Amino acid sequence: MAQVDPGAAAEPAAEPPPAEPADDPELTVAPPSGLWERMKADPQYAPEHLALEAVRRIGPQARAWAERTRAWYPQMTPEAMAETAIRKFVNHARVSGAISGAAGLPGAVLDMGVLAWTQARMVLYVAAAYGHDPEHSDRATDLLVLQRVHKIAETARLALGVAAGRERVDALRSRSETPLAQVMLRLGLKLAQMAGVRAAKRLLAKAVPGAAVVLGTWANSSATKSLAARSQELYRPRAIMPPGR
Repeated sequence: MAQVDPGAAAEPAAEPPPAEPADDPELTVAPPSGLWERMKADPQYAPEHLALEAVRRIGPQARAWAERTRAWYPQMTPEAMAETAIRKFVNHARVSGAISGAAGLPGAVLDMGVLAWTQARMVLYVAAAYGHDPEHSDRATDLLVLQRVHKIAETARLALGVAAGRERVDALRSRSETPLAQVMLRLGLKLAQMAGVRAAKRLLAKAVPGAAVVLGTWANSSATKSLAARSQELYRPRAIMPPGR
């Protein structure tokens, strides 16, 4: 029988990971380049392309975070997990304005894309916190409805089907004859709608030096907090009313 040396130093217990979502440069800086190319080639369906890519790329990350957090912090409620994720991504959204460093309309469009991507990540983490599968195709539908791109799930699903079909048949590889400036404006407006920055003047104001910082901080934070509240309302378990009430 092996003898235990009482004088041997005990191995230190493993430190639990932080409860808040970890920073991942690939997911927090900007949408991936391949997604940008699809959105520029098909700006009409830019929100749908972003939602599909978010579920593909961010869904596994959100699932892993939720599973890890529940394992390390079994006493943590779904509500507390969701609030932790919301705080993280609202802070990301607050500082994401003017992150591109690019001037004019291209910089404004990139900022809108960063904000929409950050918000999509938040929604998927909130879904995972409440026990919903962040990799399920329904989450892309949820994103488009929560971000008010579509009013109801049925039209969101139809639009997602169209966008996915266009990807499969390589329709996006054909070169558009539309001038780049028009493409960028259409893309920017679509992303602004998705990110909750609805008024065109807000998008254009972000292209004006000096206005982007102030506008970006306030508008990004406000829009993301509103989206967080809608996400919690959707994913939070409903209270079951007793019979007769």
